Amino acid sequence: MPEEPKDPQVTPAAKTDDAGQNPHLKSKKNRPKRRVGLWTYIISIIVALGVGIGGTYWFLGRAVTQEINNMQQTSAAMKKIQSVYSTISENYYKPVNANKLANGAINGMVSSLGDKFSEYMDKSETESLNDTIDSSFSGIGAQVQKSGSYIQIISPIAGTPAKKAGLKPKDIIKKVNGKSIAGLTLTEAVNKMRGKVGTTVKLEIERGGKTFNVTLKRAKIPVTTVNYKMVGGSKKIGYITVSTFSTNTAKEFKTALKALDKKGAKKLIIDMRGNPGGLMTAALKMASIFLKDGKTIMQVQTRGAAAEKYVAGKKYDGGFKETKPTTVLIDGGSASAAEIFSAALQQSGNAKLVGSQSYGKGTVQTVTSFSDKTEMKITIAKWLTPNGTWINKKGLTPNVKASEPSYANLTVISSVKNLTAGNVNDNVKTLQEYLKALGYFDGKVNGYFGTTTTSAIKQYQKHAKITVTGKMDKNTLTKMETELATKITDNDRAYNAALKLMEK
Repeated sequence: MPEEPKDPQVTPAAKTDDAGQNPHLKSKKNRPKRRVGLWTYIISIIVALGVGIGGTYWFLGRAVTQEINNMQQTSAAMKKIQSVYSTISENYYKPVNANKLANGAINGMVSSLGDKFSEYMDKSETESLNDTIDSSFSGIGAQVQKSGSYIQIISPIAGTPAKKAGLKPKDIIKKVNGKSIAGLTLTEAVNKMRGKVGTTVKLEIERGGKTFNVTLKRAKIPVTTVNYKMVGGSKKIGYITVSTFSTNTAKEFKTALKALDKKGAKKLIIDMRGNPGGLMTAALKMASIFLKDGKTIMQVQTRGAAAEKYVAGKKYDGGFKETKPTTVLIDGGSASAAEIFSAALQQSGNAKLVGSQSYGKGTVQTVTSFSDKTEMKITIAKWLTPNGTWINKKGLTPNVKASEPSYANLTVISSVKNLTAGNVNDNVKTLQEYLKALGYFDGKVNGYFGTTTTSAIKQYQKHAKITVTGKMDKNTLTKMETELATKITDNDRAYNAALKLMEK
């Protein structure tokens, strides 16, 4: 395995290779070590040598004073925390659990950062996160983050229940199995969505101001994160999809490249759409393959330090290089490590990005492990693109813009109960949009189930070769959703644009 890069100004207890939601290197210390500041060393030197020359002495003296003030403030803060802890323990009207108090204090400190990517995790939450790193878990298959009081989907993973159910980036999850998740931590909400393979979970989703319910059957989330095939006919184009950046992704990616080479691929399309990111090391290894040695892959900037460049070379790619013309597909669900890879190829490898604006996650997280099997995930740095741009909350801009058709973002119809003649509601409006996208409704999309809607349903049922009633039932809805999904795939504008670009 290539030597891991050394992150600037990060202690052994906070070392990381993670630019996404998932940790890779974790401290085995019982508690994080306090970083020994530069001025601590300067204080020792001054005491030992007893020197101070002119302005330099004044400058160092001021810095020493600041360091002492910081230490005093820290000491005062810790004393206050201890005082509150003792007061509650000794005076609360009923017995309190010491661990619960400690965890509450830790959660409060981490929450005060106002950073949705930093959190303290208990034992079960830690196990859940570690499963995610290895891509060996069961659930709905969506990368999520905190958004206000609720949970927002960053991206559903290809081939998972979330993707098949039509969930989209930026969908807000408000309830799980009928219970609000308002106020829950990210991992608490995720644990409610996970469960045994084959069991179901009901989610209440908000999209574009509309709310709908969807029931998903939990599944084993694919361990394989890379898939590939030949496309483009005689043009011999290799097409690779990468769903996440997990432990084995870089290895799978290299295998895919070698297999496509044997098949005679002359050009490559790499699909990073819907990829929520993951391990930074995987992104470094994969991007290095496409860049000349010495070219910048990314930059990492910790607090108060100059940005450190990570450059392509044998330590990441093992000497394996790919020189075929390459295009990368991105969208609003491409985040974190997916953006690192895409930016590296765009800015240092002259590859073109095709699709829509990426998500925009430009921070690096580390995980510190504690002896009680809990962990703390905390943001410790910014990552920058090769040219020094911080894309946080902005995303990458594609060279060729090609967004999905409008009907690709339609909400899911959760039930046919209120899809009856004479009703007026949002579900009827969505049904009309379904029918319009499929070419069977030419009336006004107003949410009223009238004769025009009934007529359109009859036309569709005749086309689908099912009993013609003009009424909505589960079978008709399932057929309609399947056909709409196929149409979305067949009208993949970004893919078609990339294919056209590669066929030149």
